[in-house]
Amino acid sequence: MEIMKEMRNETAVQEFILQGFPALQHLGKVLFLLHLLAYLVSLTGNTLIITITWTDHRLQTPMYVFLSSFSFCECCFITTVIPELLSIFLLGQQKIRFAACLTQAFSILFIGSTIALLMAVMSLDRYLAICKPLHYPVIMNVRVCFLLMFFCCALSFIFISALILRLSQLSFCGPNVIPHFFCDFGALIHLSCSDTKSIEAYAFFLSVFVIILSLTVTIIAYSNIVITIVRLPSAKERKKAFSTCSSHLIVLSLMYGSCLFIYVKPKQTSRVDFNRQAALVNTVVTPVLNPVIYTLRNKQVHQALRDALHKVRLQK
Repeated sequence: MEIMKEMRNETAVQEFILQGFPALQHLGKVLFLLHLLAYLVSLTGNTLIITITWTDHRLQTPMYVFLSSFSFCECCFITTVIPELLSIFLLGQQKIRFAACLTQAFSILFIGSTIALLMAVMSLDRYLAICKPLHYPVIMNVRVCFLLMFFCCALSFIFISALILRLSQLSFCGPNVIPHFFCDFGALIHLSCSDTKSIEAYAFFLSVFVIILSLTVTIIAYSNIVITIVRLPSAKERKKAFSTCSSHLIVLSLMYGSCLFIYVKPKQTSRVDFNRQAALVNTVVTPVLNPVIYTLRNKQVHQALRDALHKVRLQK
């Protein structure tokens, strides 16, 4: 009986197959080029934001420090996912070792939850800047920014490490085909031959805690921001205050919409096929749009870019 129990607890599956998008495989080369372009555009845009922030002293303020850290997380996130997706478009499907799959699942969830918490912190930063302008310089500085970013990373690391550790203890007896383009946690749970009720409950609690808590903080912060903006005496002041928040709100809508659809479900095995489309928004579309959204209406970033280009021309 002990031998049989040990055999059931062993993981028979040594590698998984990422299925990707079988219905679109005839467009594999076209999709490869499109997603490669999106990947390069996103990397370039986010790297540009990071570079401009840390080379122009005018942008070394809490708002832009948070924005550069957000851009760094975006670069890490897409680099974890998109190269695998590009391989799938070229080869039809992609094999991935068990350990590598768990590592990818950890990286995606860790970076994703860090971004969610960071977005909440950015909302609080905007709340303090607009609603408490006199206290803002005292409360928020670069040192506090780094402490808050460390807190976001540490909290995410603790929660996600515990989740992936429990996932690694499950048995996978076959099949080994993941109907996704990366090692999605919900899809992995679906393939396990162990009892997954406890880990699903923990994953649901974690999703609710990170996403709903972050969303709640954001809603409260922006509710107060809207009330403050409406009470401003002149239309010019209202327009200026809203312009500093509009980009953040657009990015929040894209991120939270897809995250709520994917993760906040009591049953992780449900609607796995539909999750691919929502995940594609988070992993490809949003990272491409974010640099454009954050810089399109930002006069300070525009000026910093013009100054940087001017310096390059002078050097030539």
